[in-house]
Amino acid sequence: MSPQYKPPIAVHFIWHPLDSDTVDPILEAITRSFSRDINRPFSRNLNIPIFFYSSCSPTDVPNDLPSELALRNVLFVFTSVNTRGYTLWDNYINNLKLTRTMRAVPVALSHEGLGHGGGGSLKNINFIRVYEWQKEYMVQNTVLAMAHELYRHGFIEIEEQDQGKSSSIKLFLSHAKSGDTGRLHAESIKRFIDTTNMSHFFDATTISPGFKFDEEIIKSIKESTMLAICSDDYSSRYWCQREILSAKEHHRPMIAINCLEDFEDRIFPAGSNIPCVHISPESPLKESDVLKILTAAILETIRHCHALSSLEHYQARGWIDSRCALFSRPPEIRQLLTLKSDGQKNKLCYPEPPIYSEEGDWHSHLSIETFTPLWSSSDNNSLKGLRVGISVSDVASACFKEHHLPTSQSVRLAQDLARHLLARSATLIYGGDLRKDGFTEFILNEAVALKSRLNTHDIHVENHLAWPIHKADKEMTSWRANYRAVMNTVEHDIPADIANDVDTDQYLPPTSPQNKYIWSRCLTEMRQQSIDSSHARVCAGGKISGYNGKMPGVLEEILIAIDKNKPIYLLGAFGGIVGEVCKILRKEPYPDSLTETWQVTYNAEYVDLQTLASKSGNNANYGQVKTILEGIDVSTISKNAGLDEATYLRLMATPFVDECIYLIIQGLKNLST
Repeated sequence: MSPQYKPPIAVHFIWHPLDSDTVDPILEAITRSFSRDINRPFSRNLNIPIFFYSSCSPTDVPNDLPSELALRNVLFVFTSVNTRGYTLWDNYINNLKLTRTMRAVPVALSHEGLGHGGGGSLKNINFIRVYEWQKEYMVQNTVLAMAHELYRHGFIEIEEQDQGKSSSIKLFLSHAKSGDTGRLHAESIKRFIDTTNMSHFFDATTISPGFKFDEEIIKSIKESTMLAICSDDYSSRYWCQREILSAKEHHRPMIAINCLEDFEDRIFPAGSNIPCVHISPESPLKESDVLKILTAAILETIRHCHALSSLEHYQARGWIDSRCALFSRPPEIRQLLTLKSDGQKNKLCYPEPPIYSEEGDWHSHLSIETFTPLWSSSDNNSLKGLRVGISVSDVASACFKEHHLPTSQSVRLAQDLARHLLARSATLIYGGDLRKDGFTEFILNEAVALKSRLNTHDIHVENHLAWPIHKADKEMTSWRANYRAVMNTVEHDIPADIANDVDTDQYLPPTSPQNKYIWSRCLTEMRQQSIDSSHARVCAGGKISGYNGKMPGVLEEILIAIDKNKPIYLLGAFGGIVGEVCKILRKEPYPDSLTETWQVTYNAEYVDLQTLASKSGNNANYGQVKTILEGIDVSTISKNAGLDEATYLRLMATPFVDECIYLIIQGLKNLST
């Protein structure tokens, strides 16, 4: 595996901390749009890597400039009176390194922000002008404009001499002429598009005289994103059906716009398997509805392009079979019949997540194997019998000055890791609270879904709980009952040396140094036994302060795993404790955060806990921690994890979830064989 892995595209955002009130709602909407929504983990929305650059102080700038992490990089720079008024920020933006594969799109939050276009890296580049939009629709307009620029700069080949309009998205407005709803809605959308730099095909009036009607329509469909305006009459009209069939035949991105007034007697089957936006049938359309429609259309176009680019990239790297066909959506029967009748490939790969077996059970009847990049039915039991511990937690963001991943990225990692390990019949071992609103609640929901999907009794999670956590409240019992089919709970007893000091039948809150010492002993005992019962461990993130043990929990788990010679996968790019440990393994300067002085300074009452624990020899010995970590040999730890040294170094550095999953799965497969 080459350490030079680069995904097809990455998106970077730069903003001044004093602009956060304006930028935060935009970034929240953008994150939901460009990345997989952690609250809808089974959805098919985008999953483009994104990176944030800002700081905690108005007079401070990020530690580094965005770099070319992907084959194509799009850099959105939010400019304002603040980025112009603070010298360090003005210089930071002026010195951005732009290339053909690192393209900048400046976003002016105020008129003063346009000043960056007079010189430096943004000289003569046109700006998105956020300040010109009504406040009510500012976020929607900004997301639409940024999504369009991401499509143009991320997926279209643009030469220096090209006009910007030539790279614009082309939208095909498919609508029924009978009835008013479809026609009036199409006219509303057309009028809005005419005020932008997008292109459209509306109806016969778009076709020049003397050209063939049907040929021009099909030609336009082949290079457009289709917006199927589904009014009451839509599905029953011949040309509407033909337009949908043509778009599907040519594998074009599509969205459906549901604007039914009353009743549709038959949804056209070919009009399914695509995103659907619901709007009111009343005309004229509200601006918010038009923005919703166009944003959905552009995002689906980006998803389509990104899916195919990613699949081609995976195929080129050998992650998926070079002999398989690539689709941007789960396959449909007409498409598989075409593959079969033409004697084409009998394997087909489509983007994550995989559809449920009940939906795709007909694929086998056509003797065509369908799968996703990181999962296939033939891979179901490849990790059966392996017990894998997961230590993945979020970390507090230092205003994106040094660590540039969104705080939600650790959740996405945990979700994807759980999905792919469970799908391969591994047992997940997690130490901590898995109740509702817990960080890893998704793990249990994924286990339930996969149990049904694969029709097996083997999928399960093992949840290890230290005393007194399992004594916390009655909710624990009902929670456990709800997930008993997929979760085994292991309740660890209090260590014998402190059992006589407390009432073991009652919950003990960590509210005093003595109580915190008891908690630390219990957590250490649980971690020892949990890791001892596992075959391997995956670690990412981890709190550096604010924990309830004798040292940061993930740090203690790493040390225990190393002591027990357990294979361990360290994902350093997600920051936190694991990021600090990976710095040491790369022979970088030893982090202050892993010294006792730093821990005492940034953890209230920690010095009292250390003093109390030292009386029985159970304190955290940071001198010993340093000796152990600096003594780790990467070649040894990588071999133990089933990977070569170069690949393991890449695993410690990559911020890309898909690459992390792929490398971990490969290492575990090597261990299992």
